[in-house]
Amino acid sequence: MELLDIKDISLAFGGIQALDRVSLSVESGELYAIIGPNGAGKTSLLNCISGFYTPDSGTILFEGRGFSKERPDQIAELGIARTFQNVELFSHMNVIDNMLLGRHHYYKSGFFKNAILGYRAEEENRHRLKVEEVIDFLEMEQWRKHLVGSLPYGVQKRVELGRALAQEPKLLLLDEPMAGMNIEEKEDIARFILDIFEGQGATYPDTPVLRDGIRSIILVEHDMGVVMDIADRIIVLDFGRKIAEGTPAEIKSNPEVISAYLGKEKQA
Repeated sequence: MELLDIKDISLAFGGIQALDRVSLSVESGELYAIIGPNGAGKTSLLNCISGFYTPDSGTILFEGRGFSKERPDQIAELGIARTFQNVELFSHMNVIDNMLLGRHHYYKSGFFKNAILGYRAEEENRHRLKVEEVIDFLEMEQWRKHLVGSLPYGVQKRVELGRALAQEPKLLLLDEPMAGMNIEEKEDIARFILDIFEGQGATYPDTPVLRDGIRSIILVEHDMGVVMDIADRIIVLDFGRKIAEGTPAEIKSNPEVISAYLGKEKQA
């Protein structure tokens, strides 16, 4: 069953064609990767899906519903959450409060009344319990009350992932979640992505996004080892055009992809 269906979307900035009639579909229960050289249009595509950009033409359907001019917060309410290529957090707030921002559209009596002014209503306590479970899952207990601006870069990337998880999305968009990380940090993030996708069952019985997993994930990533290991399907963009789509095995052997992005292995 298709969760996301994109048909012939195009996007231009002046004379620069960021996306040129790109089409793709992401099925429920699929880990889908987007790869390509710098400037290929990967982040522009995620920005169109999440409402930060409005395509010049084409259609985007989520669960069969079309949208084009909804604000990012409205798209979040539909069940789409994302992380960013560059960390986008509130550095003067602690980890818990940054992640509570991911719950804003669930607040019925007013997020700012409950979370900013310090009221501890029953509603906010429920949201905090959800956030605490995400913090536990991402192994961030020691940093939970630290100001985000004081944390190492790799931990900040976890906080951003945690904020997206706190939204309890049906579709999770990850824009280079491992950028700037060392090997150990990349291994941790890859493990978290797989655990998020598969679900943790009885370990987190009261938090559906952790218990059941996320229905679909779209991953933009430059680490080809990670992409080839965890993705079910891959789309390759180059200068805003789709040049290939298929399984990891099909992408690795595609001549056009090798020429545009992957390159050839050197002979010993």
